[in-house]
Amino acid sequence: MARPPRPMGSADVLWLNMDRPTNLMVIVSVVLLESRPDWDRVLDVVRERIIEPYPVFSQRASRPQGLSGHRWEDDPDFDLARHVTRVTLSGEGTAAEADAELQAYVEEHLPRPFDRSRPLWEVHLVDGHGAGAALVFRIHHALADGIALTRVLLGLTEDAEGRPGDLVGPPATTDLATLPLAPPSGGDGGTGQGVAASGLRLARATTRSGWERLRSKGARAAVADAAGLTLRTGQVVSDLLLTTNPRSAVGGVPGHRKRLVWTEPLPLPGLKQAGRLVGATLNDVLLSAVAGALHTYQDGRGHAPVDLVTMVPVNVRPLDEPLPRELGNRFALVFLRFPSRDATPLGRLVLSKARMDWLKASPEAALTFALISVIGRFPAELERRVVDFFADKAIGVTTNVAGPREVRYLGGVAVTGVLGWVPGSGRHTLGFCIVTYADAVRIGIMADESVVPDPESLLAALEDELALLVRIGEAGSAGPTGPRRRPAQS
Repeated sequence: MARPPRPMGSADVLWLNMDRPTNLMVIVSVVLLESRPDWDRVLDVVRERIIEPYPVFSQRASRPQGLSGHRWEDDPDFDLARHVTRVTLSGEGTAAEADAELQAYVEEHLPRPFDRSRPLWEVHLVDGHGAGAALVFRIHHALADGIALTRVLLGLTEDAEGRPGDLVGPPATTDLATLPLAPPSGGDGGTGQGVAASGLRLARATTRSGWERLRSKGARAAVADAAGLTLRTGQVVSDLLLTTNPRSAVGGVPGHRKRLVWTEPLPLPGLKQAGRLVGATLNDVLLSAVAGALHTYQDGRGHAPVDLVTMVPVNVRPLDEPLPRELGNRFALVFLRFPSRDATPLGRLVLSKARMDWLKASPEAALTFALISVIGRFPAELERRVVDFFADKAIGVTTNVAGPREVRYLGGVAVTGVLGWVPGSGRHTLGFCIVTYADAVRIGIMADESVVPDPESLLAALEDELALLVRIGEAGSAGPTGPRRRPAQS
């Protein structure tokens, strides 16, 4: 029996309308497997843990008619076979060559838009990734945000005892939410004007929370903090309007083709040791490593290194609650300026910590959540102009997701790695994904081929920077007085 159509949330409409040939609004995820699973078993898991619990995977986006808005409606001819492709790679060569073959396969499919008459997703079952296999998911951003989809995909897996579950941890950027970022209750379930209203309520709640904390302090401290909150909010608004992305070796007009590369899994202890030297988090360390790679890449192409801006998604869903069956988009964005001009690893680390600390105490995430909710109600042409205005202030998007700490299994086969990129928009040319899983981290790069034709060079610089940070951390921890700390300087 067909389900009645349901209205599409305004944020979902925003991403549905933002497709363009040079930047499709498609989230790409890669799940690496230790060996080749039984594919019938994998299909059963996809059917039982994705298709059945989340209706949007068997629904299509309908165009508005008259005064009605966008809706999700059941695909009357839904067939899982239309959304699943099975291929076999050569399975030959070294691990690096196997990665390169898989990367080339995924790259071939990145520019291909979805058929809007069908549900907007697909999965590729890839045999022959060396001795193993991979699952490649392409899912339109209109269905859900990246954190929600990460939870959906990890819900396909099981622990060593065979227990399934959504075990995604808080993304490293969730600690930006020092003010209440959970969506307010009530409203219309995240659709129509209710989403815009909830976004505005969220911004007001964030400001109100700050003022409530001020009342608990003494008068003099409260006055000083109130002034600081006011100035910080004003600076955020100014930054949102006036931030510009400087000309650089990674800036330009994007083309149709994208390139993908990723690191080998890197153990976490050495990187954490580097962070302890300056009181930085693992997230700060990883962002500073990306900044170091961008410094090296710019310098190697004859450009004076400059600080480059990236957009960082911030989750606003309570991670201790089940995902809603409707999924949808519930996230905010903040602008992070990579310290990619600084020439020293510790200098970049100190600046990364200082800039992340500033964002954590900033109302920027709440303000952009409200903005995203409202933009989705604009006419399509105005919507594009507003999105481009903000998107063009950054080189792309950087995500950081903390996955399970223990090894997970899919179809009885161990998962050896997870990667996932959210799409860029406007003139975005370079995105990064950072995923921690099973006490290791992988960093992936998605680069526009027209502007960054050699992401392998950027990857090599990133791996060198990570290795250098590990050596610095080990040397600092081995000193006679133990780990050293010094306060971050902005």
